[in-house]
Amino acid sequence: MAPDAAARPTRAEMRMAAREQSRAQRRDAAKAATRTALLRVALPSVAALGVAAAAAVTVQGEADQRRTQAAGTVPEQATAATAADDAPARNAAQQALAGNGAPQASRADAREPLAGAQPAGAADPGSADPTQAVAAEAPQRQRPAVSLPVAQHGLGETFGAAGTHWAKLHTGIDFPVDGGTPVMAVTDGTIRTQWNPSYGYMTILKMADGTEAWYCHLRSYKIRKGTVKAGDVIAFVGSSGNSTGPHLHFEIRPASGTGPVDPLPWFLAQGVDPR
Repeated sequence: MAPDAAARPTRAEMRMAAREQSRAQRRDAAKAATRTALLRVALPSVAALGVAAAAAVTVQGEADQRRTQAAGTVPEQATAATAADDAPARNAAQQALAGNGAPQASRADAREPLAGAQPAGAADPGSADPTQAVAAEAPQRQRPAVSLPVAQHGLGETFGAAGTHWAKLHTGIDFPVDGGTPVMAVTDGTIRTQWNPSYGYMTILKMADGTEAWYCHLRSYKIRKGTVKAGDVIAFVGSSGNSTGPHLHFEIRPASGTGPVDPLPWFLAQGVDPR
């Protein structure tokens, strides 16, 4: 005897199975749509987070660089490989910042100096003090080889004049100036000082060739002995010794020892006129 044939499903059961299959297909389609929507939302969010992180790193790096420059240190130079690796991050950061709608300065713009600005402490070769340049180029002023013994021109008694104040003739020239007038070395040499009843307080300047200049009737000395240069103040005018009033009696005595000579030709021969 043949086995029993499988019972066929009824129409009601077939309709029920079809409805269950349709519901399952709809549930699967809804799940697939949900996953697709989530992926569409999540992927841009991840990308945006990556861009924001790159922008933050770039901005922080620029802030660190500015602080390093302000502290006076030099940052390490990026290699070509490092610069190439950082390029995408910089581009992403700039694009993210540009998305805000406001113009942003690039790193190159931030480093560009202002027109006419000069870094602090930098030396400009063209900004040297003109007065210093002129002073450096100008030759130093030379001291005169021969100077007048007093600043004021004009003579009183001249050499060889006769009078009751001298045993014979006047042995020098007189400069009628006030007491206390500075007396100067007529040329380079060495000086010594002494007292004489006729000349009073006197300074003797000995020149390199042995010639002596005598300064007489002084009030006081500024330099008693030592080496001097032409124009140095060595004493002050007075009226000591055989004198009738403040004046400077000046003599020139050659090294030959022949006695005093007229100082006027000696001055004129040196290019100086005391008159």
